[in-house]
Amino acid sequence: MAELVLVTGGSGYIAGWCIAELLRRGYEVRTTVWDPGREKAVTDAVTSGADAVTSGADAVTSGAGPAGRLSFAVADLTADDGWDAAFKGVDYVLHVASPLGGGTPDAMITAARDGTLRVLRAAVAAGVKRVVMTSAANAASPSSYATEGVTDETLWTDPDDPTLIPYRRSKTLAERAAWDFMSSFPGPTELVRVLPGAVFGPILTTGTIGSVGIIARMLSGKMHGIPRIGLEIVDVRDLVDIHIRAMTSPDAAGQRFLATGEFMWMAEMARVLREGLGADGRSVPGRQVPDVVVRFAARFTDRSLREITPALGRRSRHTTEKARRVLGWEPRAARETVLDCAKSLIAHGAV
Repeated sequence: MAELVLVTGGSGYIAGWCIAELLRRGYEVRTTVWDPGREKAVTDAVTSGADAVTSGADAVTSGAGPAGRLSFAVADLTADDGWDAAFKGVDYVLHVASPLGGGTPDAMITAARDGTLRVLRAAVAAGVKRVVMTSAANAASPSSYATEGVTDETLWTDPDDPTLIPYRRSKTLAERAAWDFMSSFPGPTELVRVLPGAVFGPILTTGTIGSVGIIARMLSGKMHGIPRIGLEIVDVRDLVDIHIRAMTSPDAAGQRFLATGEFMWMAEMARVLREGLGADGRSVPGRQVPDVVVRFAARFTDRSLREITPALGRRSRHTTEKARRVLGWEPRAARETVLDCAKSLIAHGAV
């Protein structure tokens, strides 16, 4: 009998690809949704993606098709109801969903931390073998954006730094809470954390596209200039691969793994799109916006820019040597990811 993997937040961008790849490899999959009305859309998206070559690994044959190995549980990370039932009979957990909270920075932090602890409590109670949780590379980064260099998993972002944006603080505190919680349980359940960079790549549906929206804006012409922002690009297919490797590798237990990719300035991403897409890339902007203009806009005309201004001109980089050595993980080139992402957005009519 195939092992059962629970994936949280099945309608999400990363979760959808996790489900599709797990099904392709022959696992039984259960995923959580907060609205039962989303089940058909998730099934349609992930079963069509289950035939895609997502990681280079050979598919595992199974007597049942992908849809026959997918089930649902109704559970919300902001509430206790449904989680015990969701974990019944589960062998492994990929916790890739994260509630954003609402309104205030404190609400974001509380939602991320409480959602993490709900999953861990249910996992421990059910005696699952291992939980792989998605954190973020910015939880293993210098707290101040003024500091540059190459960092690894031994570094922890300082959540008490007053300059830290709420998103980074919430990811750091949620991960800290997870490790603190698990340290008090000597039982069979193991924890692994994966810390990705900026996640791009093909989409399965236009319903939830996550960070891919940046490339969608470039293609649509809605982005009139490029800020001097750099990203460590990881392909969603490679991110799924490292989650599954972390789920099954005996050496991964109790570890955190950075899952960042090649560093690219947004201006380089734009150039790749213009050169690689031909006529489809004609609306991608070519002008880089001076830092002073972005800072002025963030202060007076577009407050949504405030969280990116500390990163202007900063070249933040992480090493993935540990993931390569322990898990044998090899991410693909950022250019391939950016182009595959754009072509998928165009094919799905998302731009």
